[in-house]
Amino acid sequence: MQRLTVLYDASCAVCVRCQEFLAGQPAFVELELLASDSREARERYGDVPWLGEELVVASDAGEVWIGPAAFLLCLWALRAYREWSYRLSGDLLAPLAERFFVVLSSNRRRIARLVGPTRCDGDACTLAHAPRRPYR
Repeated sequence: MQRLTVLYDASCAVCVRCQEFLAGQPAFVELELLASDSREARERYGDVPWLGEELVVASDAGEVWIGPAAFLLCLWALRAYREWSYRLSGDLLAPLAERFFVVLSSNRRRIARLVGPTRCDGDACTLAHAPRRPYR
């Protein structure tokens, strides 16, 4: 696997924030970050269930992960978080990681109000770049 495509909801401020986080991280594999409602995403991945409703990650080999599994794969791709992906996918922490992702995903609109500031025009959100604290 040389490349992963991360399909995210560009109308969601939390998703945009996560996309920016991923874009700024050193990775073991190339990450393509693609808005799930873009023409390119629909042409390439239009038959993937839950596209635009859940986080979706697709490999260059044709595998597709959705929801919590996609979240863990994003961590696996990052140099600083691969070890955490293994920990969180183990027997002890996997149920907790899955619950965390489900709660985050199902409440992302409410959480966006806390994460902001954002500007949303039409169907896309961008972060208003106030002074930022580095992601850690």
